[in-house]
Parts: sequence; C-alpha cells; structure tokens
Amino acid sequence: MSHGLDLIVHDPDFAPLWAALHDRLCSGEEANAIAMLRVRHLPPSAIAELRSWLDTTTRRRRSRSAIPMTGTTAHVPIRELLSVLEISPHELIPLTEKATGKQIVNRAAARRDAAALRQDLWAYATDQLPRLPRLVARMRSAGVSDDEPALRQLITALAEVIKKLPAQPPVSLPKLAHDSAGDPHYFDLNTPNGARLVSAVAEFTRQPEPIRPDLVRALLSDAGIVADRLSATVLLYRVKVVGDGVIDRRLREATTPVAVTLLDLVMQPPVLSQQILTVVENPSVLEAAMALDSDLSLACTSGHLRGVDHALLQLAFDQNIALRYAGDLDADGFQVANYIAQHYGAELVAMDAEIIAEVGPTPSAVPLGPHTDPTLKAAHGLPEYVLFQEHDAVLRRILTDQESP
Repeated sequence: MSHGLDLIVHDPDFAPLWAALHDRLCSGEEANAIAMLRVRHLPPSAIAELRSWLDTTTRRRRSRSAIPMTGTTAHVPIRELLSVLEISPHELIPLTEKATGKQIVNRAAARRDAAALRQDLWAYATDQLPRLPRLVARMRSAGVSDDEPALRQLITALAEVIKKLPAQPPVSLPKLAHDSAGDPHYFDLNTPNGARLVSAVAEFTRQPEPIRPDLVRALLSDAGIVADRLSATVLLYRVKVVGDGVIDRRLREATTPVAVTLLDLVMQPPVLSQQILTVVENPSVLEAAMALDSDLSLACTSGHLRGVDHALLQLAFDQNIALRYAGDLDADGFQVANYIAQHYGAELVAMDAEIIAEVGPTPSAVPLGPHTDPTLKAAHGLPEYVLFQEHDAVLRRILTDQESP
C-alpha cells in the first residue's frame, strides 16, 4: 500500500480530499473521531481509485459502493481508508499538512483562547479605566484587532494619563505621551490613539466631545494638556487692530506678514478693528499683495484648517469682523470654503461660476478629478482642471479693494 499512500498524498486529483480533511481537523475534531468525510468536487479519477481500494467483493455483489455520491459530494469512509492504506489516525495530521502545505490550527481552540483573551482584556480595561465606562464600551464595540497587545498598551497609557488630570503645572502633549507610553508621538491628535485620548479627557471632565481642532485643544488645555500651540501659525498681513496687547502691537508695527501661533491667539488675542478680513489658502497671495502694496487685510491658513486657523476665524467671528474666503478651486479647497462659509459666515471670493467662465476650461495642468461637493456658487459646472490662486484672474478678484464696513 506504500504506492497507494504516495499516490493519494501527491496526486493533485486528491487535493479536494486533503482540503476537506484539513478543514475538519482545523475545526478541532480529533483524527480518530472522523468516520465519514464529505468531499465536494472530487475528480472521477480519484473516486475510481478510492473505489478500487475500498469496494470489496461483497459490496460489488450488492451494488453498494464504499464511496457513495450525493450530487457532486463524495462520502469517503476515512477509517476504512486509513486501514487499507495502513495509516494510524495519529499520522493523519502530518500527512494532511504535507499534502496541503498548510499547518493545521485548531480553530475552535483558537476561538476559545481569543474569547478568553478578549474577556481578560475588557476586564483589564474596566479595572484600569473605571471613570470612563463610555469609552470602554465604545472600544469594546469596535472589537479587537489582531494586535491585542497594542490595545492593551493604549488602555495602560490612558490610565496613566487619567491619573495625572488635571495636569498641574500644564504639560505638553508630547511630554505626556512620552511619560505615559514611551513615545512622544503616541497621542498625536491626527491618530486613532489621539482620538481616544480626546474621548477619554472629554468623558473624564464630563464635557461634550469636540470635533473642531481649536475646540479639541481647548478641551485638552482645560485639563492641563498643551497640544501644539507653537508649531502651527497663521500669517496676518495688514490686519488692523485697536487693542494694546503684545500681539496688537506686533500687528500694528509690522510691514510684512506676521506669524501668529495658537498660543498668541489664546493667551493674548488681538482686538480687531472693524474691517473686511480676507482669508486665503496660499502664502503666494500675500506675496502678490506685498508686490502690489495692497492695503487689504489678509490672513493665510496655508491649506487645511488647523487649530490655529479655527481660533483666528472664531476670534474674527466673535468680534463681528466681516470675512471673505478664497481657496484653490480643487476638492480640498471647495470643502474648506464650504465649511468656513457655513460656520463663520464668510463670503466666498473667486470660487464661483463667473471666475470659471472668465478663465476658461484649462486654467492649469492639473485635472480637477472626481468631486462630490460641487455646490458653492458654481451653478454652471466646475472647471475641467484645478484653478489655483496663483492665476492672474483669481489674484485680481482677491486683491480688489473693498470698502470698509
């Protein structure tokens, strides 16, 4: 029978048989407990070979095959096959792994182990974060990825953070992350861990969970966590002020754009005089304004809205300053423009159908691509290509003098 064993292990026609065996063994069933194996799509040649081994004279006389068929499914008596091939049940696992090239893993045991591990994990979370039941419930509903140790580390790090709140004296977010998790970037606000930290602080302080970047930083600041107050800046050019604070004096005396940080806007906010403040996306617009010696009040966000940008827009809104906004006519530019118009009441400039018609169908070399939010004022359709603020027609529209309100 050694030839038969070699044939059944290496012949590709028997691959469905070994695949079915592999599945049964991975389900947690013991090899000696498998009596009958259902094998789908077993080739006729393999069925004929099995029958030549298993169909006895008595079976042939009674017209009862050892390999009955139900549609395309063959029913193979494994115990009889092992006996004929002189294979003991304990040899079935290594033979199956050899034939399939795949290790047999007890999926039932793995599921039991995983369930026990998850139960232990959530018990650990409940124990470590007793004041954050909502966060624990949300994490539990999200499930456990393959990286259970990473989730356990997050729970441990959050527990360390909560012990220190409110932080006195205030501590920077990177320092807090370093001391709690060993990595200064562990709680960066643009990461899932950062989002969990915000949720934890909101629940711990019994505050609504904010979404806007400046409100996120305000929440953390109230808990003694200082998040990115210095690295991000907004550029202000010829912005008129009436206050006498440090930032007011800097703006009043400056002849070139002034970089203002979130710390400046929070700790020493300027008092703006009544004016029209034009907010733009790109620093190149400020360069053009300086070249023309424009007297317009300008602010530049340099792209996506960050905490410092929201802080400036909210400051202007609270002080009843008329806002204009102009961004690139691309997907991100439209999204930011819509947000600023809706939340801060800004008038949109050079982002309408008129500027598109004036410039024509090919304002740049960059295709606009798919866009899901084409509303704005572009009632006659979007351009085929991105319209950047560096275009002369856009700059003319942005830098047109405005009468004071």
